[in-house]
Amino acid sequence: MDLIVAALQGGAASLAAYLAAHVLLCLVPAFFIAGALSALVPQQSILRFLGPDAPRYVSYTAAAGAGSLLAVCSCTVQPLFAGIYSKGAGLGPAITFLFFAPAGNILALSYTGVALGADFAIARILLALAFGIGIGLLMAMLFRADEQARAPMPAASAEEGRIPRRNLIFLGTLVALLLAGTLKVDGLNAALASATLSWDGAAGAQAVLDRLVPVDEIKGAEGLSLQGLLLIILLGLIGAAAWRGLGKVDEGFNRLTAVSLGLTFATLVFAALGVRVTGEGLAVTVTGRALAVAALCGALLPQARRFDAWDMQQWLWETWRFVKLIFPLLVVGVFLVGVIRSFIQPEWIQAIAGTNTVLANLAGVVFGVFMYFPTLVEVPIAKMFLSLGMHPGPLIAYLMADPELSLQSILITSAIIGKLKAWTYVGLVALFSTAAGLAYGAWVDGMPFATLALLVGGGLAVLLLALRLIERRRPC
Repeated sequence: MDLIVAALQGGAASLAAYLAAHVLLCLVPAFFIAGALSALVPQQSILRFLGPDAPRYVSYTAAAGAGSLLAVCSCTVQPLFAGIYSKGAGLGPAITFLFFAPAGNILALSYTGVALGADFAIARILLALAFGIGIGLLMAMLFRADEQARAPMPAASAEEGRIPRRNLIFLGTLVALLLAGTLKVDGLNAALASATLSWDGAAGAQAVLDRLVPVDEIKGAEGLSLQGLLLIILLGLIGAAAWRGLGKVDEGFNRLTAVSLGLTFATLVFAALGVRVTGEGLAVTVTGRALAVAALCGALLPQARRFDAWDMQQWLWETWRFVKLIFPLLVVGVFLVGVIRSFIQPEWIQAIAGTNTVLANLAGVVFGVFMYFPTLVEVPIAKMFLSLGMHPGPLIAYLMADPELSLQSILITSAIIGKLKAWTYVGLVALFSTAAGLAYGAWVDGMPFATLALLVGGGLAVLLLALRLIERRRPC
Protein backbone atom coordinates (compact mmCIF):
# COMPACT_ATOMS: atom_id res chain seq x y z
CA MET A 1 0.00 0.00 0.00
CA ASP A 2 2.84 2.41 0.84
CA LEU A 3 4.36 1.74 -2.59
CA ILE A 4 1.08 2.60 -4.33
CA VAL A 5 0.66 5.77 -2.29
CA ALA A 6 4.23 6.81 -3.11
CA ALA A 7 3.65 6.17 -6.81
CA LEU A 8 0.45 8.22 -6.84
CA GLN A 9 2.19 11.02 -4.95
CA GLY A 10 4.98 10.89 -7.53
CA GLY A 11 2.45 11.24 -10.33
CA ALA A 12 0.67 14.14 -8.64
CA ALA A 13 3.97 15.87 -7.87
CA SER A 14 5.15 15.45 -11.46
CA LEU A 15 1.92 16.93 -12.79
CA ALA A 16 1.88 19.84 -10.35
CA ALA A 17 5.50 20.78 -11.07
CA TYR A 18 5.00 20.50 -14.83
CA LEU A 19 1.87 22.65 -14.90
CA ALA A 20 3.47 25.30 -12.72
CA ALA A 21 6.86 25.44 -14.41
CA HIS A 22 6.35 24.78 -18.11
CA VAL A 23 2.79 24.96 -19.38
CA LEU A 24 2.22 28.68 -19.25
CA LEU A 25 5.17 30.36 -20.94
CA CYS A 26 5.84 27.43 -23.28
CA LEU A 27 2.67 25.54 -24.10
CA VAL A 28 0.04 28.31 -23.92
CA PRO A 29 1.71 30.45 -26.62
CA ALA A 30 2.25 27.28 -28.65
CA PHE A 31 -1.50 26.58 -28.59
CA PHE A 32 -2.25 30.11 -29.81
CA ILE A 33 0.36 29.72 -32.57
CA ALA A 34 -1.19 26.42 -33.65
CA GLY A 35 -4.61 28.05 -33.75
CA ALA A 36 -3.23 30.89 -35.87
CA LEU A 37 -1.56 28.45 -38.26
CA SER A 38 -4.85 26.64 -38.69
CA ALA A 39 -7.14 29.67 -38.98
CA LEU A 40 -5.02 32.46 -40.47
CA VAL A 41 -2.48 30.75 -42.74
CA PRO A 42 -3.95 29.72 -46.11
CA GLN A 43 -3.76 26.01 -46.71
CA GLN A 44 -2.08 26.67 -50.03
CA SER A 45 0.84 28.31 -48.18
CA ILE A 46 1.49 25.17 -46.15
CA LEU A 47 1.14 23.01 -49.25
CA ARG A 48 3.53 25.22 -51.19
CA PHE A 49 6.42 24.73 -48.77
CA LEU A 50 5.59 21.59 -46.76
CA GLY A 51 3.01 19.75 -48.85
CA PRO A 52 3.56 16.21 -50.18
CA ASP A 53 4.00 17.56 -53.72
CA ALA A 54 6.56 20.22 -52.78
CA PRO A 55 10.14 19.48 -53.86
CA ARG A 56 11.93 17.54 -51.14
CA TYR A 57 14.81 20.01 -50.96
CA VAL A 58 12.25 22.75 -50.25
CA SER A 59 9.92 20.93 -47.83
CA TYR A 60 12.54 19.23 -45.66
CA THR A 61 14.80 22.29 -45.58
CA ALA A 62 11.83 24.48 -44.57
CA ALA A 63 10.79 22.01 -41.86
CA ALA A 64 14.28 21.81 -40.36
CA GLY A 65 14.79 25.58 -40.66
CA ALA A 66 11.53 26.32 -38.85
CA GLY A 67 12.36 23.81 -36.13
CA SER A 68 15.81 25.28 -35.52
CA LEU A 69 14.32 28.59 -34.36
CA LEU A 70 12.04 27.24 -31.62
CA ALA A 71 13.32 26.25 -28.17
CA VAL A 72 10.56 23.72 -27.53
CA CYS A 73 10.32 20.30 -25.90
CA SER A 74 8.57 17.15 -27.08
CA CYS A 75 5.26 18.39 -25.61
CA THR A 76 5.37 22.05 -26.62
CA VAL A 77 6.06 21.12 -30.24
CA GLN A 78 2.91 18.99 -30.45
CA PRO A 79 0.38 21.81 -31.05
CA LEU A 80 2.63 23.24 -33.75
CA PHE A 81 3.03 19.83 -35.35
CA ALA A 82 -0.73 19.30 -35.25
CA GLY A 83 -1.28 22.73 -36.79
CA ILE A 84 0.91 22.24 -39.85
CA TYR A 85 -0.16 18.62 -40.37
CA SER A 86 -3.87 19.45 -40.21
CA LYS A 87 -3.33 22.19 -42.79
CA GLY A 88 -1.95 19.73 -45.33
CA ALA A 89 1.79 19.44 -44.64
CA GLY A 90 3.21 16.17 -45.88
CA LEU A 91 3.85 13.50 -43.27
CA GLY A 92 7.60 13.48 -43.97
CA PRO A 93 8.25 17.23 -43.56
CA ALA A 94 5.89 17.37 -40.56
CA ILE A 95 7.83 14.54 -38.89
CA THR A 96 11.11 16.32 -39.66
CA PHE A 97 9.76 19.42 -37.90
CA LEU A 98 8.51 17.29 -34.99
CA PHE A 99 11.97 15.74 -34.57
CA PHE A 100 14.25 18.67 -35.28
CA ALA A 101 12.55 21.40 -33.24
CA PRO A 102 13.27 19.82 -29.82
CA ALA A 103 16.63 18.23 -30.73
CA GLY A 104 18.26 20.69 -33.11
CA ASN A 105 17.13 24.15 -32.11
CA ILE A 106 19.83 26.77 -31.78
CA LEU A 107 19.44 27.19 -28.02
CA ALA A 108 19.77 23.46 -27.27
CA LEU A 109 22.85 23.15 -29.46
CA SER A 110 24.61 26.18 -28.00
CA TYR A 111 23.84 25.02 -24.46
CA THR A 112 25.19 21.55 -25.29
CA GLY A 113 28.43 23.09 -26.56
CA VAL A 114 28.89 25.18 -23.41
CA ALA A 115 28.07 22.38 -20.95
CA LEU A 116 29.48 19.29 -22.66
CA GLY A 117 31.93 20.55 -25.24
CA ALA A 118 32.05 21.21 -28.96
CA ASP A 119 32.34 17.50 -29.85
CA PHE A 120 28.94 16.72 -28.34
CA ALA A 121 27.36 19.81 -29.90
CA ILE A 122 28.68 18.98 -33.37
CA ALA A 123 27.61 15.36 -33.04
CA ARG A 124 24.16 16.46 -31.89
CA ILE A 125 23.53 18.89 -34.75
CA LEU A 126 24.75 16.48 -37.42
CA LEU A 127 22.81 13.55 -36.01
CA ALA A 128 19.66 15.61 -35.41
CA LEU A 129 19.72 16.94 -38.97
CA ALA A 130 20.40 13.53 -40.49
CA PHE A 131 17.83 11.79 -38.30
CA GLY A 132 15.17 14.45 -38.70
CA ILE A 133 15.31 14.36 -42.48
CA GLY A 134 16.00 10.63 -42.65
CA ILE A 135 13.12 9.63 -40.38
CA GLY A 136 10.83 12.02 -42.23
CA LEU A 137 11.75 10.44 -45.56
CA LEU A 138 11.29 6.94 -44.16
CA MET A 139 7.88 7.79 -42.70
CA ALA A 140 6.80 9.30 -46.02
CA MET A 141 7.96 6.14 -47.81
CA LEU A 142 6.31 3.72 -45.40
CA PHE A 143 2.97 5.53 -45.37
CA ARG A 144 2.90 6.80 -48.94
CA ALA A 145 -0.44 5.12 -49.62
CA ASP A 146 -2.01 6.79 -46.58
CA GLU A 147 -0.64 10.15 -47.66
CA GLN A 148 -2.07 9.73 -51.14
CA ALA A 149 -5.43 8.92 -49.58
CA ARG A 150 -5.50 12.21 -47.65
CA ALA A 151 -7.76 14.85 -49.16
CA PRO A 152 -5.79 15.95 -52.24
CA MET A 153 -5.30 19.63 -52.89
CA PRO A 154 -4.26 21.28 -56.13
CA ALA A 155 -0.72 22.61 -56.34
CA ALA A 156 -0.38 26.16 -55.06
CA SER A 157 0.83 29.00 -57.24
CA ALA A 158 3.04 31.72 -55.82
CA GLU A 159 0.04 34.07 -55.56
CA GLU A 160 -2.23 31.47 -53.92
CA GLY A 161 0.47 30.50 -51.44
CA ARG A 162 1.11 34.05 -50.28
CA ILE A 163 0.30 34.81 -46.64
CA PRO A 164 -1.21 38.28 -46.02
CA ARG A 165 1.20 40.65 -44.33
CA ARG A 166 -1.04 41.33 -41.34
CA ASN A 167 -1.30 37.55 -40.75
CA LEU A 168 2.49 37.22 -40.82
CA ILE A 169 2.93 40.07 -38.34
CA PHE A 170 0.30 38.60 -36.01
CA LEU A 171 1.86 35.13 -36.22
CA GLY A 172 5.33 36.62 -35.72
CA THR A 173 4.16 38.37 -32.56
CA LEU A 174 2.88 35.07 -31.18
CA VAL A 175 6.18 33.37 -32.00
CA ALA A 176 8.03 36.25 -30.32
CA LEU A 177 5.83 35.72 -27.25
CA LEU A 178 6.87 32.06 -27.15
CA LEU A 179 10.54 32.98 -27.52
CA ALA A 180 10.33 35.73 -24.90
CA GLY A 181 8.96 33.25 -22.42
CA THR A 182 11.50 30.51 -23.10
CA LEU A 183 14.84 31.95 -24.19
CA LYS A 184 17.55 31.98 -21.52
CA VAL A 185 19.38 35.22 -22.33
CA ASP A 186 20.76 37.94 -20.08
CA GLY A 187 18.39 40.66 -21.27
CA LEU A 188 15.28 38.65 -20.45
CA ASN A 189 16.64 37.37 -17.14
CA ALA A 190 17.80 40.82 -15.97
CA ALA A 191 16.08 42.24 -12.88
CA LEU A 192 14.59 45.68 -13.59
CA ALA A 193 12.80 46.37 -10.32
CA SER A 194 11.95 44.54 -7.12
CA ALA A 195 9.73 44.80 -4.07
CA THR A 196 8.96 42.69 -1.02
CA LEU A 197 5.41 41.78 -0.02
CA SER A 198 5.22 41.23 3.73
CA TRP A 199 3.78 37.83 4.69
CA ASP A 200 4.85 36.09 7.88
CA GLY A 201 3.44 32.74 6.72
CA ALA A 202 5.28 32.59 3.38
CA ALA A 203 8.17 30.44 4.61
CA GLY A 204 5.81 28.05 6.38
CA ALA A 205 3.59 27.70 3.32
CA GLN A 206 6.61 26.97 1.13
CA ALA A 207 7.86 24.38 3.63
CA VAL A 208 4.52 22.57 3.35
CA LEU A 209 4.79 22.57 -0.46
CA ASP A 210 8.36 21.26 -0.23
CA ARG A 211 7.13 18.31 1.84
CA LEU A 212 4.22 17.60 -0.49
CA VAL A 213 6.21 18.04 -3.72
CA PRO A 214 9.89 17.46 -2.87
CA VAL A 215 12.74 18.40 -5.19
CA ASP A 216 14.78 15.56 -6.68
CA GLU A 217 17.14 16.84 -9.37
CA ILE A 218 18.33 13.38 -10.42
CA LYS A 219 14.80 12.20 -11.16
CA GLY A 220 13.75 15.52 -12.65
CA ALA A 221 11.32 16.38 -9.83
CA GLU A 222 11.38 20.18 -9.70
CA GLY A 223 9.19 20.82 -6.68
CA LEU A 224 6.42 23.38 -6.42
CA SER A 225 6.77 27.02 -5.39
CA LEU A 226 4.10 29.34 -4.06
CA GLN A 227 4.17 31.14 -7.39
CA GLY A 228 3.68 27.79 -9.11
CA LEU A 229 0.69 26.99 -6.92
CA LEU A 230 -0.93 30.32 -7.79
CA LEU A 231 -0.24 29.67 -11.48
CA ILE A 232 -2.00 26.30 -11.30
CA ILE A 233 -5.03 27.99 -9.72
CA LEU A 234 -5.01 30.64 -12.45
CA LEU A 235 -4.71 27.93 -15.08
CA GLY A 236 -7.83 26.28 -13.67
CA LEU A 237 -9.70 29.60 -13.80
CA ILE A 238 -8.61 30.09 -17.42
CA GLY A 239 -9.91 26.63 -18.31
CA ALA A 240 -13.25 27.28 -16.61
CA ALA A 241 -13.72 30.58 -18.44
CA ALA A 242 -12.46 29.25 -21.77
CA TRP A 243 -14.90 26.33 -21.78
CA ARG A 244 -17.56 28.68 -23.05
CA GLY A 245 -15.48 31.76 -23.75
CA LEU A 246 -13.39 30.02 -26.42
CA GLY A 247 -15.34 26.81 -26.93
CA LYS A 248 -18.43 28.75 -28.07
CA VAL A 249 -16.64 31.66 -29.71
CA ASP A 250 -17.56 30.41 -33.19
CA GLU A 251 -21.12 31.46 -32.31
CA GLY A 252 -19.88 34.95 -31.45
CA PHE A 253 -17.81 36.71 -28.80
CA ASN A 254 -19.22 36.58 -25.29
CA ARG A 255 -18.32 37.95 -21.89
CA LEU A 256 -16.31 34.86 -20.97
CA THR A 257 -14.19 35.28 -24.11
CA ALA A 258 -12.78 38.52 -22.76
CA VAL A 259 -12.44 37.02 -19.27
CA SER A 260 -10.51 33.98 -20.51
CA LEU A 261 -8.17 36.07 -22.69
CA GLY A 262 -7.61 38.65 -19.96
CA LEU A 263 -6.81 35.91 -17.44
CA THR A 264 -4.47 34.26 -19.92
CA PHE A 265 -2.44 37.39 -20.64
CA ALA A 266 -2.31 38.41 -16.96
CA THR A 267 -1.20 34.90 -16.00
CA LEU A 268 1.56 34.89 -18.62
CA VAL A 269 2.92 38.14 -17.22
CA PHE A 270 2.72 36.81 -13.65
CA ALA A 271 4.53 33.64 -14.73
CA ALA A 272 7.37 35.78 -16.12
CA LEU A 273 7.89 37.60 -12.81
CA GLY A 274 10.51 36.46 -10.36
CA VAL A 275 8.85 35.45 -7.09
CA ARG A 276 10.77 33.89 -4.22
CA VAL A 277 10.15 33.31 -0.55
CA THR A 278 12.24 35.24 1.98
CA GLY A 279 12.17 35.60 5.73
CA GLU A 280 10.08 38.76 5.36
CA GLY A 281 7.57 37.43 2.83
CA LEU A 282 7.59 37.32 -0.98
CA ALA A 283 10.28 39.09 -2.99
CA VAL A 284 8.79 40.03 -6.38
CA THR A 285 11.18 40.94 -9.19
CA VAL A 286 10.14 42.53 -12.47
CA THR A 287 12.41 40.98 -15.10
CA GLY A 288 13.07 41.80 -18.71
CA ARG A 289 11.07 38.68 -19.53
CA ALA A 290 7.99 40.03 -17.74
CA LEU A 291 8.30 43.34 -19.55
CA ALA A 292 8.72 41.62 -22.93
CA VAL A 293 5.76 39.28 -22.34
CA ALA A 294 3.54 42.19 -21.24
CA ALA A 295 4.55 44.28 -24.28
CA LEU A 296 3.91 41.44 -26.72
CA CYS A 297 0.55 40.58 -25.14
CA GLY A 298 -0.39 44.25 -25.41
CA ALA A 299 0.75 44.35 -29.06
CA LEU A 300 -1.69 41.59 -29.98
CA LEU A 301 -4.81 43.67 -29.21
CA PRO A 302 -4.38 46.45 -31.82
CA GLN A 303 -3.30 43.84 -34.36
CA ALA A 304 -6.40 41.75 -33.68
CA ARG A 305 -8.62 44.76 -34.44
CA ARG A 306 -7.30 44.78 -38.01
CA PHE A 307 -8.90 41.40 -38.68
CA ASP A 308 -12.52 40.60 -39.34
CA ALA A 309 -14.37 39.33 -36.29
CA TRP A 310 -14.86 35.95 -37.98
CA ASP A 311 -11.08 35.51 -38.43
CA MET A 312 -10.45 36.10 -34.74
CA GLN A 313 -13.31 33.79 -33.78
CA GLN A 314 -11.80 31.05 -35.94
CA TRP A 315 -8.37 31.62 -34.40
CA LEU A 316 -9.66 31.30 -30.85
CA TRP A 317 -11.90 28.34 -31.69
CA GLU A 318 -9.03 26.48 -33.39
CA THR A 319 -6.81 27.23 -30.39
CA TRP A 320 -9.39 25.72 -28.05
CA ARG A 321 -9.76 22.70 -30.37
CA PHE A 322 -6.05 21.97 -30.05
CA VAL A 323 -6.24 22.42 -26.28
CA LYS A 324 -9.03 19.83 -26.06
CA LEU A 325 -7.12 17.42 -28.30
CA ILE A 326 -3.71 17.67 -26.66
CA PHE A 327 -3.97 18.95 -23.09
CA PRO A 328 -5.86 15.97 -21.55
CA LEU A 329 -3.33 13.55 -23.03
CA LEU A 330 -0.53 15.73 -21.74
CA VAL A 331 -1.97 15.67 -18.21
CA VAL A 332 -2.38 11.87 -18.27
CA GLY A 333 1.10 11.37 -19.72
CA VAL A 334 2.88 13.61 -17.22
CA PHE A 335 1.07 11.91 -14.34
CA LEU A 336 2.04 8.43 -15.60
CA VAL A 337 5.65 9.53 -16.06
CA GLY A 338 5.72 10.60 -12.42
CA VAL A 339 4.31 7.23 -11.35
CA ILE A 340 6.80 5.25 -13.45
CA ARG A 341 9.67 7.50 -12.41
CA SER A 342 9.12 6.58 -8.76
CA PHE A 343 10.04 2.95 -9.55
CA ILE A 344 13.14 3.66 -11.68
CA GLN A 345 16.42 4.23 -9.91
CA PRO A 346 18.99 6.34 -11.80
CA GLU A 347 21.71 4.09 -10.39
CA TRP A 348 20.40 1.30 -12.63
CA ILE A 349 21.08 3.41 -15.70
CA GLN A 350 24.51 4.39 -14.46
CA ALA A 351 25.42 0.76 -13.76
CA ILE A 352 24.60 -0.53 -17.25
CA ALA A 353 25.63 2.51 -19.31
CA GLY A 354 29.31 2.63 -18.44
CA THR A 355 30.34 0.89 -21.66
CA ASN A 356 29.34 1.29 -25.29
CA THR A 357 27.04 -1.71 -25.75
CA VAL A 358 23.66 -2.14 -27.38
CA LEU A 359 22.07 -2.57 -23.95
CA ALA A 360 23.78 0.55 -22.63
CA ASN A 361 22.57 2.65 -25.55
CA LEU A 362 19.04 1.25 -25.25
CA ALA A 363 19.18 2.18 -21.57
CA GLY A 364 20.03 5.75 -22.57
CA VAL A 365 17.02 5.82 -24.90
CA VAL A 366 14.67 4.34 -22.28
CA PHE A 367 15.96 6.76 -19.67
CA GLY A 368 15.20 9.64 -22.03
CA VAL A 369 11.62 8.45 -22.53
CA PHE A 370 10.56 7.68 -18.97
CA MET A 371 12.70 10.13 -17.01
CA TYR A 372 11.28 13.07 -18.95
CA PHE A 373 12.96 16.45 -18.48
CA PRO A 374 11.81 19.78 -19.92
CA THR A 375 13.71 21.35 -22.77
CA LEU A 376 17.39 22.14 -22.03
CA VAL A 377 17.28 20.36 -18.65
CA GLU A 378 18.50 17.20 -20.40
CA VAL A 379 21.89 18.91 -20.90
CA PRO A 380 22.89 19.37 -17.21
CA ILE A 381 21.47 15.89 -16.52
CA ALA A 382 23.71 14.53 -19.29
CA LYS A 383 26.67 16.39 -17.80
CA MET A 384 25.94 14.82 -14.42
CA PHE A 385 25.83 11.31 -15.86
CA LEU A 386 29.00 11.91 -17.84
CA SER A 387 30.76 12.85 -14.60
CA LEU A 388 29.39 9.69 -12.97
CA GLY A 389 30.94 7.48 -15.60
CA MET A 390 28.33 7.11 -18.34
CA HIS A 391 29.99 6.31 -21.65
CA PRO A 392 29.76 9.08 -24.32
CA GLY A 393 27.94 6.68 -26.67
CA PRO A 394 24.92 6.02 -24.43
CA LEU A 395 25.02 9.70 -23.50
CA ILE A 396 24.50 10.70 -27.14
CA ALA A 397 21.70 8.13 -27.40
CA TYR A 398 20.05 9.78 -24.40
CA LEU A 399 20.53 13.30 -25.81
CA MET A 400 18.91 12.22 -29.07
CA ALA A 401 15.94 10.45 -27.48
CA ASP A 402 15.10 12.64 -24.50
CA PRO A 403 13.97 15.78 -26.39
CA GLU A 404 12.00 13.68 -28.90
CA LEU A 405 10.15 11.06 -26.92
CA SER A 406 8.18 11.07 -23.73
CA LEU A 407 5.16 9.06 -22.71
CA GLN A 408 2.86 12.05 -23.01
CA SER A 409 4.22 13.10 -26.41
CA ILE A 410 3.72 9.55 -27.74
CA LEU A 411 0.08 9.65 -26.64
CA ILE A 412 -0.44 13.04 -28.29
CA THR A 413 1.29 12.04 -31.53
CA SER A 414 -0.96 8.96 -31.70
CA ALA A 415 -4.02 11.19 -31.47
CA ILE A 416 -2.75 13.41 -34.29
CA ILE A 417 -1.48 10.91 -36.89
CA GLY A 418 -2.77 7.57 -35.64
CA LYS A 419 -1.28 4.80 -33.52
CA LEU A 420 0.50 2.93 -36.32
CA LYS A 421 2.33 5.99 -37.62
CA ALA A 422 3.11 7.20 -34.09
CA TRP A 423 4.62 3.92 -32.93
CA THR A 424 6.54 3.57 -36.17
CA TYR A 425 8.02 7.00 -35.49
CA VAL A 426 8.86 5.96 -31.92
CA GLY A 427 10.55 2.81 -33.18
CA LEU A 428 12.60 4.73 -35.74
CA VAL A 429 13.71 7.31 -33.17
CA ALA A 430 14.71 4.54 -30.73
CA LEU A 431 16.52 2.60 -33.47
CA PHE A 432 18.44 5.57 -34.84
CA SER A 433 19.24 6.97 -31.39
CA THR A 434 20.70 3.62 -30.35
CA ALA A 435 22.66 3.39 -33.61
CA ALA A 436 23.94 6.94 -33.15
CA GLY A 437 25.14 6.14 -29.64
CA LEU A 438 26.91 3.00 -30.81
CA ALA A 439 28.56 4.83 -33.71
CA TYR A 440 29.69 7.83 -31.65
CA GLY A 441 30.84 5.59 -28.83
CA ALA A 442 32.85 3.42 -31.23
CA TRP A 443 34.52 6.53 -32.65
CA VAL A 444 35.35 7.77 -29.13
CA ASP A 445 36.79 4.32 -28.31
CA GLY A 446 39.15 4.57 -31.27
CA MET A 447 37.48 2.74 -34.13
CA PRO A 448 38.94 3.93 -37.47
CA PHE A 449 36.63 6.33 -39.28
CA ALA A 450 36.71 4.27 -42.49
CA THR A 451 35.60 1.13 -40.65
CA LEU A 452 32.87 3.03 -38.85
CA ALA A 453 31.62 4.62 -42.09
CA LEU A 454 31.54 1.18 -43.74
CA LEU A 455 29.49 -0.31 -40.89
CA VAL A 456 27.07 2.61 -40.76
CA GLY A 457 26.68 2.67 -44.54
CA GLY A 458 26.08 -1.07 -44.62
CA GLY A 459 23.44 -0.81 -41.91
CA LEU A 460 21.63 1.97 -43.76
CA ALA A 461 21.77 -0.02 -47.00
CA VAL A 462 20.19 -3.03 -45.29
CA LEU A 463 17.48 -0.83 -43.77
CA LEU A 464 16.67 0.81 -47.11
CA LEU A 465 16.53 -2.57 -48.84
CA ALA A 466 14.17 -3.91 -46.18
CA LEU A 467 11.93 -0.87 -46.51
CA ARG A 468 11.88 -1.22 -50.28
CA LEU A 469 10.76 -4.82 -49.94
CA ILE A 470 8.08 -3.83 -47.45
CA GLU A 471 6.88 -1.06 -49.73
CA ARG A 472 6.62 -3.38 -52.74
CA ARG A 473 4.56 -5.87 -50.74
CA ARG A 474 2.14 -3.23 -49.50
CA PRO A 475 -1.11 -3.08 -51.46
CA CYS A 476 -1.53 0.02 -53.59
